[in-house]
Amino acid sequence: MSSDAALPLSAMPPMQYRDWGLVPYAQTFDAMRAFTEARQPDTPDELWLVEHPPVFTQGVAGKPEHLLMPGDIPVVQTNRGGQVTYHGPGQVVIYPLVDLKRLGIYVKEYVFRLEAAVIQTLEALGVVGFRVGGAPGIYVRLADPFSAGALPGPSQDPFAGLGKIAALGIKVAGHCTYHGVSLNVAMDLQPFERINPCGYAGLRTVDLATLGVRAEPRDVAALLAERLAAHLSR
Repeated sequence: MSSDAALPLSAMPPMQYRDWGLVPYAQTFDAMRAFTEARQPDTPDELWLVEHPPVFTQGVAGKPEHLLMPGDIPVVQTNRGGQVTYHGPGQVVIYPLVDLKRLGIYVKEYVFRLEAAVIQTLEALGVVGFRVGGAPGIYVRLADPFSAGALPGPSQDPFAGLGKIAALGIKVAGHCTYHGVSLNVAMDLQPFERINPCGYAGLRTVDLATLGVRAEPRDVAALLAERLAAHLSR
């Protein structure tokens, strides 16, 4: 079978799930890149669950002015899309390592499925998540995160009344993805004040604990992993 041939559905290898625990961001970045460069047409897709020590990560389009005062938190330059974000304990981070060609979808559909998995995870916890056009990630209504009421009307601030609870950043190489999605569960949110999250000045970042939802990160990770596997398997 050539590298351009798609596997028949009956031969699709099952998705693997790996929990790496607390691991430095740079180490994970190197491992994801090495995995992607070495994979073959029949390499099973994987979901990597990690938790990172405090770190700011800067995307390929990242502008230095969005790093306001990083202080003692290291900044790592990455090859994912997007601007700067923060990772730290109490945040669920899952990196899908997926062959999009084998799955039969393109990048836009892949992002849609990542966001759908987050929205469904939040729904299971009683929280309503929203998309904002042109700003990947998932947001909640700060006034009532448990209601599907109307979003704020048009204004100069597309994030008026919203808080960001999940961020996306991906890299696609040879039709294969790495990097992924982070969902804030119960973490120290202060470092987000040291940056313009995802390049948006004044964007408020929230977690489930801020919204009054008491949940263990591992339980939330299990929910999100299940949803991601459902959306990214055939």
